[in-house]
Amino acid sequence: MILTRNTGRVSKNPDSGPSGSLSWRPRLTDFLPTNWHINMDDPPKPSWLERVGALVLREPGDREQLIALLHSAFERNLFDSDALSMIEGVIQVSEMQARDIMVPRSQMDVIDIGEPPDKFIPMIIETAHSRFPVTENDKNNVIGILLAKDLLRYYAGEEEFNVREMLRPVVFIPESKRLNVLLKDFRSNRNHIAIVVDEYGGVAGLVTIEDVLEQIVGEIEDEHDFDEIEDNIMQDPNGHYRVKAVTEIEDFNARLGAELSNEDYDTIGGLVLNKFGRLPKRGESVVVGNFKFTVLRADSRRLYTLLVETSRGGV
Repeated sequence: MILTRNTGRVSKNPDSGPSGSLSWRPRLTDFLPTNWHINMDDPPKPSWLERVGALVLREPGDREQLIALLHSAFERNLFDSDALSMIEGVIQVSEMQARDIMVPRSQMDVIDIGEPPDKFIPMIIETAHSRFPVTENDKNNVIGILLAKDLLRYYAGEEEFNVREMLRPVVFIPESKRLNVLLKDFRSNRNHIAIVVDEYGGVAGLVTIEDVLEQIVGEIEDEHDFDEIEDNIMQDPNGHYRVKAVTEIEDFNARLGAELSNEDYDTIGGLVLNKFGRLPKRGESVVVGNFKFTVLRADSRRLYTLLVETSRGGV
């Protein structure tokens, strides 16, 4: 390719050729045989310079190549492991659906509209949630969302306390809704909870904005999760245990009087993952020894929290 310097007066006709102080725009037809026909409707192909630049810059062609480049940058200390984990989380969120992280219907903490406040307020205090689906007759009929703070009117001693009047509208979403789209909807609508419905219109579970964010930044713990950082095992009023996946098997055995083997794995999470043979989703259960482990919190990369119940039959 020959680049020429052209001087002269500026032409008012843009098709009359390059003119002015400097021009570095050779015409494509100057380099093609005269019998070639150019179809201007065809999409432009990348120039040799663009192709060479892509090779030099190692521009990723797909998701796997992008992940490989990110890990390469991490190995060169361009950013730390937390940043790498968050970037990977952002990428994975765009490929995940509501069904992948929802709380199953069987594990939903709900309030029945027919119950008096004295019956469901202890449950609100115990779970420490800020929002509750309100149902009528059964969990398949969600009629609204109750904010825990709205119950202050009850404690204020209002004579006419009607829960139905306090309900917020319900947001229903399909199981197939992408998490990146759901997060955008949560932010734009200032909504923090959505009810997931299956293909038949039945309630399949629920998803909160915290659930989505945890896929990016990891588990978000608050003051109600664990009293101390070192305390990885908590017992609930039902006699069940909430256990962090990073809990050492030796500590678990000492606390619950168990005899789980720690020869192959150091943590409860590793033991449970081995039993599943894959990374389980929230709500899935497996029996190990005399204990039933149910996944409470997990993302596409790791386990966080497990619900542990005593099982009558060992496996």
